[in-house]
Amino acid sequence: MATTSDIRKGMCLEFNGNTYIVVEFLHVKPGKGNAFVRTKLKSLTTGKVVDNTFQAGHKIEDVRVERRNYQYLYDDEDRFYFMNNETFEQIDVIKSMLDNSHLMKEGQEIEALFHAEKEILLACELPQYVTLAITYVEPGLKGDTATNTLTPAKVETGAEIRVPLFIKEGDLIKIDTSSGAYVERVKK
Repeated sequence: MATTSDIRKGMCLEFNGNTYIVVEFLHVKPGKGNAFVRTKLKSLTTGKVVDNTFQAGHKIEDVRVERRNYQYLYDDEDRFYFMNNETFEQIDVIKSMLDNSHLMKEGQEIEALFHAEKEILLACELPQYVTLAITYVEPGLKGDTATNTLTPAKVETGAEIRVPLFIKEGDLIKIDTSSGAYVERVKK
């Protein structure tokens, strides 16, 4: 058992008969009244995000999770297939369980969260950033570089993102997997 003072980003907990991961939290101590913790929780079974407020000192049931690295192999109509590089064990995951999966390419490493006691797969996460090559970019207009103008581009996985005008085909770029946004150009 844990209390609200133990809440942190990435923590898994049992709440209302479901397993959630803490996406955001904020400890609040108002001038009058008791302190509380405002949280944003993501359900690991449905993917739904809920807001909840816990009173300070409230007991919460934390879930012990194990994080294991898996390598992306391939996908079919509704599932992704991954392999553990140490044990060569393969798992399959429904596509709705993985956010921003359009940024994932074959051989990509992901992190799988397993319930430590029940040995149940809870969630899969991409790394914070991925590096992908540009396969197509819309040509920019000459003289349109004075502002932070973005143009549509396609990366090697087929995903479409917006990039600055100086990005050309064949460039490697770093993408934030949580938002799907361009971060920077990577030197070859």
